[in-house]
Order: sequence, then structure tokens, then C-alpha cells
Amino acid sequence: MSNRIARTAAALLAIEAVGILALAGWQVVALAGADTTDPVSAVALIVLTVIGAVAVGAFAAATWTGRSWGRSGGVVTQLLILAVALGAVTGAFPHPGAAVALAIPAVVVLILLFLAAREAHRADAARGDEAGSDPAQPDA
Repeated sequence: MSNRIARTAAALLAIEAVGILALAGWQVVALAGADTTDPVSAVALIVLTVIGAVAVGAFAAATWTGRSWGRSGGVVTQLLILAVALGAVTGAFPHPGAAVALAIPAVVVLILLFLAAREAHRADAARGDEAGSDPAQPDA
């Protein structure tokens, strides 16, 4: 079951990575259309957005293969998305719809990542018990 949970979380992280790449594309269109006040800052933002998309894609791949750092990075990503959602609803020009559209998937992925981590921990503990040793105790 943990494999299915982790793979679902990984697939959703991959979709988020594609969404972040789409955001970078939107930024490129805005830059090309001269819809920016500072082209240098716009290019820097595009580069950072692409780096973020690559990172989230790496978290998805790592989560798919059962790496704990992928789950950890995914959790941080979801918390950052929730912070953006909070800003979208509490800013000078609130957009509750955008906040909900960001928050609901982030909460779902966050829950899946926690469940995947719990299942991975249980699987590790079971492997340790099968060997007849306590994984929390160092070998003598």
C-alpha cells in the first residue's frame, strides 16, 4: 500500500512541477510582450521559477523511488504553496478562488506525503524486525 500512496504523491508532485513550468512559460510570454517593468528582474524570476520546477520534479522522482529526501522536499514545497495560498486570500487584492485552487491540492499532497513517510517507516521497521534486530539499536 505504501508504494501506491508514495506513487500517487509523486505523480501529483510531477503535475505541480509541470504547473510551475507553465508559470515560467507565462512569465516568458509576459517578458516577450513587454509586460514587465524591469526585464533583468523578469529574467531572474524566470530562471528561479525554472529551477523551482526542476527541484519539484526531482522531489517527484525521488518520492516515486522511495527516497526520503523527495518526501521531505515535497513537504516543504506544499508548505510554501500553502503560504502562497494564504497570501492570495489575505493580500490587498484577495483572490479566494485562487487561494482555494492552490490550497486544496497542497493539503492533499501533504497528507499523502505524510502517509507515505509513515508507511516507509513501518516497512523499514518490519525489515529490521525480520532480521531479528532492533533498527533503533546499533550493532554491537
